[in-house]
Amino acid sequence: MLAGLKVARALSLRGYSRKRFQPLDGRRKGKCSIRESVLARDGRRVRKNASCHPVKGTWYSPYDGKVLKSEKQVDVDHVVPLSYAWRSGARRWSPAKRRAFAHDLRRPELITVSHSANIAKGGQGPQSWRPQRRAHWCRYATSWITVKHHYRLFVTRDERTALLNMLRTC
Repeated sequence: MLAGLKVARALSLRGYSRKRFQPLDGRRKGKCSIRESVLARDGRRVRKNASCHPVKGTWYSPYDGKVLKSEKQVDVDHVVPLSYAWRSGARRWSPAKRRAFAHDLRRPELITVSHSANIAKGGQGPQSWRPQRRAHWCRYATSWITVKHHYRLFVTRDERTALLNMLRTC
């Protein structure tokens, strides 16, 4: 799939705002928020209250190997950060497509990670950040490529090289 991704120079961040992708915590009519859905999907023995908020459970952060025992310790990470997607072609999308990308529960775009791992990653791509746990490099790279391929986002030369290096751990 990586070979099928267009290689191009990153676009400018001009015009970017997280708000253009809509937040994860917004309620979906009659359903849990996207954040609550990801926490329920990725957690173990998750118990929710009447309003769908997780009140108990444990979560594993694949980036750094931490086991998190409170939902307050958990961040929902966009594997391909929103700002990175913007620079890879999402700036040309309709608002509806940006929202679909940011809220995608079907592809490996949203995962639970520790707050510290999410902060360390920020808006970086694989050429400048990779999971602390080498054992997760293969999964991270394949997830990144799957998302980029589905949404027809391009990769930079350095990004492609970094992904190829991580794929060697598969």
